[in-house]
Amino acid sequence: MSDKARKPESVCYHSSLNKAIKRHLPCGLFDRPHPTGGLRWCERYLLLCLILMAWSTSQTLADRFDLARRHLVKMFPGRKRPGGTYQGMMAALGKVSGPLLEKVAAHLRQEVQQVAAGRWQLHGFVPIGVDGSKVECPMTEANEKAFGCAGKKKSTPQQFLTTLLHLPTGVVWEFTCGPACSSEREHLRQMLPVLPRQALLIADAGFTGYELLSAILQSGGDLLIRVGANVRLLRQLGYAVEEHDQTVYLWPQDQRETQPPLVLRRIILADGRNRRMHLLTSVLEPSRLSDQQAAEFYRLRWGLELYYRTLKQTMQHRKLCGGSPATAQLELRGAMLGLWLLCLLGAGTLIRAAKDPRRLSAAGLLRIIRAALENPNRRFGRSGLERAIVHACIDGYRRTASKKARHWPHKKRPKPVGEPEARTATIEEVQLAQRYKQLRSAA
Repeated sequence: MSDKARKPESVCYHSSLNKAIKRHLPCGLFDRPHPTGGLRWCERYLLLCLILMAWSTSQTLADRFDLARRHLVKMFPGRKRPGGTYQGMMAALGKVSGPLLEKVAAHLRQEVQQVAAGRWQLHGFVPIGVDGSKVECPMTEANEKAFGCAGKKKSTPQQFLTTLLHLPTGVVWEFTCGPACSSEREHLRQMLPVLPRQALLIADAGFTGYELLSAILQSGGDLLIRVGANVRLLRQLGYAVEEHDQTVYLWPQDQRETQPPLVLRRIILADGRNRRMHLLTSVLEPSRLSDQQAAEFYRLRWGLELYYRTLKQTMQHRKLCGGSPATAQLELRGAMLGLWLLCLLGAGTLIRAAKDPRRLSAAGLLRIIRAALENPNRRFGRSGLERAIVHACIDGYRRTASKKARHWPHKKRPKPVGEPEARTATIEEVQLAQRYKQLRSAA
């Protein structure tokens, strides 16, 4: 036999992609791995169809469904085919979407920890970033009534999306969504039970407040949050076991009769634009979290902004297609799961190749995935899918000019957050704090 005949055959796109998906979504995760009898839509089919639709470039949900269904048939040859209509798929998904998506999210969180391996922690913490964003929906009467409009006058209905991101890998840890006027603080409060052990929650100035910070600390995690002029701090209150120059207290007037002060540490950094940036952290010992490490952690939070850009621009989900609230909600959750799995596939491949997962090019990886969807008989060659993903990285050259667009009429120009007020505690405040300190010692 010639050497040419002994070479391994190239692998079809659909079979290689199916193998990669099964690595993170195994058959055992679902109640019914495949349809049986008269059942056309099992849990696995429903979830994969929702994710494949999120990866599609088609402009309508019906076209996305047709493409996803054709790929499902290729992925499971010899199995009973899924239902043939988009309406039937959505009806079946609506009956099981809640428990199914919760189960899948819990499983994907385990996958994130396994994939991260040595990158799970950084400087002894598990850095988790949090931020929110709005996603537009079609301007139907049902959407306006269900979601509301929180933007400018005559804006479209919107859903508010809040995401927890594992920053060292750039992969989602959890997300939740609600109407346009939802509170990102309340979303974060709902997601606190799923924070991992040794979590360091990193957030911008929109996540301040005594009650929220207390809830974060009671959940067992630590925090690193930027604060602005809307926050008032106290110094030299005498409540901490040991005070130093960075020790401050958050103790609003309306909490003093029932709650003790929060002992925090203020870190002041230069933000590169001749302004100072103030961070509050619950890690009181500089030996555990230095000022330089805090600056490094906060810079990692920029990954959340890039994540939302990938969702809205690269994946083209800036505006959803669902004309009804139920459809729009499932579409957004499917888009988030699709991006979650996409980043998980890319991060896992780069980590196995000893590369930084934060250098993953979501656009490059999405091109590979879409090529598999649109041309399932195309072949990767003997190198396979993983070799193709390894090369889906952002460029490494040093730019000599800014990427900022010359004309950007809708550029946001938010006001600077300012600096928090930090004053010395009065004698009455010190005495009240001492009473709480005595109660704490007695307990």
